[in-house]
Amino acid sequence: MTFWEYLGDRHRQLLMDAFQQASAVFQCMVAATVLGVLIAVLTYRSDWAGNLAATATTTVLAIPSLALIGLLVPVVGLGMPPTVTALTLYGLLPVVRNAVVGLRGVDPSLVEAARGIGMSRSTRLVRVELPLAWPPILTGIRVSTRMLMGIAAIAAFASGPGLGNEIFRGIASLGSGNALNQVLAGTLGIVVLALLFDAAYVLLGRLTIPRGIRV
Repeated sequence: MTFWEYLGDRHRQLLMDAFQQASAVFQCMVAATVLGVLIAVLTYRSDWAGNLAATATTTVLAIPSLALIGLLVPVVGLGMPPTVTALTLYGLLPVVRNAVVGLRGVDPSLVEAARGIGMSRSTRLVRVELPLAWPPILTGIRVSTRMLMGIAAIAAFASGPGLGNEIFRGIASLGSGNALNQVLAGTLGIVVLALLFDAAYVLLGRLTIPRGIRV
């Protein structure tokens, strides 16, 4: 069976796996973004706290994904729980680091001007600092998403959802007629999903970042 014949024969299952992987990555990126920005907001004003947050998230990233998922299985079980936990943890580093850099890079004179017109600290954060820090935060989200799209394939080791199941089935049946087709279909599917997510982020940036800030 050729690769194109394999795609035609398995297209329903491949589309389902692709949807599950995209859904898992999207949900984990939402969680990682919320947590990452919150950590940055709590730590960016202090050098040691910001460095501690970056070091902690870097330490998580240094753990091999297969090992982390394997360690999570006895704690949270198989399927979605270890997948969501691992992906969310791995997604934190670029978001935290870029959010801290973005918040620290806001022009102090703009913050002073906002204070001068009577804005409270929380209002300044929401209406001035976070909007100005949004471009680097979005860049961190894009980097995290590309990374998580590949890591999500490893979740098949713990019966997680996604195209990794196709890749693992192909590896487990090396030598059979469709082994290469399975690995290739899963790999190309992940690449296509990553490109689609990246295109969506580019569009989101154009819609949410004022032209002056982009320039």
